[in-house]
Amino acid sequence: MKTQNYSNHRKFYAPHHFIYLPLLAILEGVGIVQIFRDETHQLTWILFSMVMFLLIYLTLMVRQHYALGNQDRILRLEFQQRYFELYGKRSDDVVEKLKFGQIAALRFAYDDEFKILLEKTLKSNISGDEIKKSIQKWKPDFHRV
Repeated sequence: MKTQNYSNHRKFYAPHHFIYLPLLAILEGVGIVQIFRDETHQLTWILFSMVMFLLIYLTLMVRQHYALGNQDRILRLEFQQRYFELYGKRSDDVVEKLKFGQIAALRFAYDDEFKILLEKTLKSNISGDEIKKSIQKWKPDFHRV
């Protein structure tokens, strides 16, 4: 596996991102073009385009809702466990002060840098994206969808 960093940490699922969704987008485009070209079947093409749009929308929403909802819970639990291992105490007070994006970004930092970035985040309320950009030695997470 190659080294993970800020510029390459996103992950794609090829059948979904590069086959299914582009195919739906193409069909949506065909439907919209046909609405104006085939006036005799215009209502059919409007219906076709609406169905394609709904399929695209539902595909994106359902995929995001289930996968990310579960992963967000796991990331919160991992943060709490890691905090306990590093500081020897519960993280309840700290977790209440952090946004989820900050918790998610801190997972990419190794322990020494985690402590520094956590303190900086608590004092300055830096964003998750700023945390990721501040990480000097990236701890990869190849399992996030």
